[in-house]
Amino acid sequence: MGIFEKLGFGGGGEAAAPASKPKVGKSGKKICCSCPDTKKPRDVCIVEKGEDACKDLIEAHKACLRAEGFDVK
Repeated sequence: MGIFEKLGFGGGGEAAAPASKPKVGKSGKKICCSCPDTKKPRDVCIVEKGEDACKDLIEAHKACLRAEGFDVK
């Protein structure tokens, strides 16, 4: 066994595990594409005013993502 195999970089002839399917919300969209109606205003606000001034929009977007079924802290 070479150094790469010892470090877990494969090469031992075993097939790689298939990548897990991305999590999708109730609408069938990935988290990056969910809740566009709250995402865009949140993003614009953060760029123009900074995070501290946009807490209400950030929380609204998080609430939307939670409603879609995503685990958002």
